[in-house]
Amino acid sequence: MPFRIATFLCASAIGGALAFVLLGGASAWMGAWFGVVLWLVVDAWRAHKLLNVLRTDTSRLPSRGPGVWGELAERIRKLLREREQQTRQAEDRLQEFLAAIQASPHGVVLLDEQGRIEWCNQTAAAQFGIDAERDLLQHLANLVRDPAFVAYLASWNYSRDVVIDAPSQAHAHRNHPARLSVQVHPYAGNRRMLLMRDITLLEQAEAMRRDFVANVSHEIRTPLTVLAGFVETLQNLPLDADERTRYLALMAQQSHRMETLVNDLLTLSRLEGSAAPPSQRWTRMRALMAQCEDEGRGLSSRLSSKGHRLSFSMEADSEIAGAPTELQSAMSNLLSNAIRYTPSGGEVAVSWKVLPDGRGEFAVRDSGPGIAPEHLPRLTERFYRVDRSRSRETGGTGLGLAIVKHIAQRHGVELRIESTLGKGSRFALLFPATRLRQAPALSAAA
Repeated sequence: MPFRIATFLCASAIGGALAFVLLGGASAWMGAWFGVVLWLVVDAWRAHKLLNVLRTDTSRLPSRGPGVWGELAERIRKLLREREQQTRQAEDRLQEFLAAIQASPHGVVLLDEQGRIEWCNQTAAAQFGIDAERDLLQHLANLVRDPAFVAYLASWNYSRDVVIDAPSQAHAHRNHPARLSVQVHPYAGNRRMLLMRDITLLEQAEAMRRDFVANVSHEIRTPLTVLAGFVETLQNLPLDADERTRYLALMAQQSHRMETLVNDLLTLSRLEGSAAPPSQRWTRMRALMAQCEDEGRGLSSRLSSKGHRLSFSMEADSEIAGAPTELQSAMSNLLSNAIRYTPSGGEVAVSWKVLPDGRGEFAVRDSGPGIAPEHLPRLTERFYRVDRSRSRETGGTGLGLAIVKHIAQRHGVELRIESTLGKGSRFALLFPATRLRQAPALSAAA
């Protein structure tokens, strides 16, 4: 401001001095006024130039110059730089926020007041079967036509979520439609944010839990009913010694069946809740095979007077890393299943060999009735039986292959099942090379 006053006075003084020199003393005031008018014109021109730059292109603001307009231009330039920096920072934060939402495993859709898509992440696009770029500003209700979803979106009552099937184009690669839980949250007036979760696995797990509880209840109730009937018979009817002995034997059989079922359930529970099996604890395959043979021959003799043609072969002794009791349980379950489902006199062959790629294969092959292809994918489900009556006759619980599957997964082992109706089945455990090593040679004293 002092500089502006100084220039004003200087312009007035110079104008008056020039008029005094050129025109005489009487014209000095006229010269002073002319200097003031000239100063005002120049000052107005500089102000107009600054306004034009501000209206058109602020990047052409003049550098700091003399006078108030130069100072004003510099301060405007500084404010614009700060504003641009704040804008860039806000843009960066927005992009980081959108990137975080983009990485979310849940779908997110932002709708404007009219229900049109303002933004959505790729998860939501995949779940709804839409295009995140092409379908911007499209009405979501026109793209997702599920009646329950459309009614929910239009109700403006979002106190609960709505569960729908994913649109067909979103689950074309699946065997079963995906299930989505959609919850709407209003914000900023009438704008809405949709949060989606894929609950397919959750619903499947809940269905499996219900089936599991129902199966356990049924499996335990059946022998309990038999036991209760026998107890009532023993209490109310006069039986001779032979009948009493026969009833007690049947009761013992049902009691053993319940005990086996409870033991298998406890085994599954222990496998699901225990720590990973050790990777540095080694067990000889020869010892596991010997125990399998003892158990197999004993079971065969109990189930049939003729027994089965059992054979056990080992191409080379090896050591396996893992939990010995679990490995023994998996191998014994495969063998006992083969014996139970193979008719008397049939063949059951157990083998162990090291494959050329370094993996080990424990295989059980039988000459039983075989299994239809549609049953193979479900064999490892708990309580799943191809022939329920046959399973109960042989004393099976329906949990053996489920136990084998869990043990295999814990040891990184692949379970392979091959079967042909009328020609028998083959169950194999493929051990990774990292869990095998050559067994040391037995000493002469041993």
